[in-house]
Amino acid sequence: MSGNSLPPSKLTWIGSDRRLARRLGRPVLKFMEIEAASGIVLVVATVVALIVANSPLRDLYHEILDLHLVINFGDTHILDESVEHLVNDALMAIFFFVVGLEIKRELVAGELRDPRAAALPSIAAIGGMVVPALFFFMLNTSSPEIDGWGIPMATDIAFALGVMSLLGPRVPVQLKLFLLTLAIVDDIGAIAVIAIFYTTGVSFVWLAIAIALLALVYGLQRAKVWYTPVYAFLGTIVWYAVLESGVHATIAGVALGLLAPATPLQKSVRPDEVVGTVVDPEDLDAASARRANLYVRESVSVCDRLEKLLHPFSSFVILPIFALANAGIELSGSAISDAASSSVTLGIVVGLLFGKTIGVSLFTWIAVRSGISTLPRGVGWTHVVAVSILAGIGFTVALFITGLAYADQEILDTQARMGILLASLLASIAGVTLLARASAPDTPTESPAPLSKVNA
Repeated sequence: MSGNSLPPSKLTWIGSDRRLARRLGRPVLKFMEIEAASGIVLVVATVVALIVANSPLRDLYHEILDLHLVINFGDTHILDESVEHLVNDALMAIFFFVVGLEIKRELVAGELRDPRAAALPSIAAIGGMVVPALFFFMLNTSSPEIDGWGIPMATDIAFALGVMSLLGPRVPVQLKLFLLTLAIVDDIGAIAVIAIFYTTGVSFVWLAIAIALLALVYGLQRAKVWYTPVYAFLGTIVWYAVLESGVHATIAGVALGLLAPATPLQKSVRPDEVVGTVVDPEDLDAASARRANLYVRESVSVCDRLEKLLHPFSSFVILPIFALANAGIELSGSAISDAASSSVTLGIVVGLLFGKTIGVSLFTWIAVRSGISTLPRGVGWTHVVAVSILAGIGFTVALFITGLAYADQEILDTQARMGILLASLLASIAGVTLLARASAPDTPTESPAPLSKVNA
């Protein structure tokens, strides 16, 4: 290295010795790397939305959400959506695209790749979807209240993992994997519910166009077309076609995420291929640098690259904006009293808090007792119950389904959102309290051995 050269980390602004980089840039970057950071930001955005919606700024808040973006091409109408709908239809499509990437990665290289390893959290997730929905059904038997049955099925990955991470290394790693896999399977179920049960007035012409474009994306990938702008353009058209079809536009994001290649194009990279022609600065030229960059970049799958690129944007921009747009509930005395006597609010609280706990715990116990699977090493039944309670944190997707279920029912929509916030708060407190007790250094871990002997 020449005398005036700098380490790569010092060449960027974030790695420089500038005051703003040292005092703001690097601390913010370090905060974003904390496991609970996205959950913390989401909580802050929720609190801000609640404060603004119950302050003198409430009228301005609703005016901003009701502003419309209109796009016309000559006499042809292209788009007419409010800010609130753009957040829920467009920005959340990116969030669900990242969810699709996570699901694809888990299916190809993660926990869901091994059927036996995936069996326990997958069965637990099914229980955590079925039982809450049944509880809601029992408490709501008439229309339109019953339309919200899908709300208590959802688990919020960011919140649940964020709350769990508050306990740090005391929580067994296998328990985190269990919750993560459970939440991903839960997301698959929620996506299916949205696509099948919360879709009305389907235009089969637009749906056929969307399917044809998805087939084109798949064909281009098979042909090894790796030019990102092509996929960005086609993805935008797919999103618009799905939006116009009547199927919720976020499904386009999931479909595109699942199509992303999860195996690298360059499966093995020899060091001499990467640095062979650029070791000597005199031999460095644009062609050799581009070739080395291609080898390095394509040794990582498109799925992994996109997930790493978009995950911070999804967690620290999209989800907080979504919370700001959807968590702004006016907590007047009459609204609270109405919610307290509402079967919708009760159904959601009971579904998320008790339905999730019973469903996840019971189905986990059935899977272990029947010999289908065993508890992960170091995980006891108190851990399982604690995670089952944390699965009742149903913030993001639950709010999203609420907007679909009660789109034209403002009172029911408000009551449902109150139920989600209350249940998520109670699940967070109860779950982390029980998990802290189960993970205390002086608390012996419950051994699953007596139950796991069923497999012997």
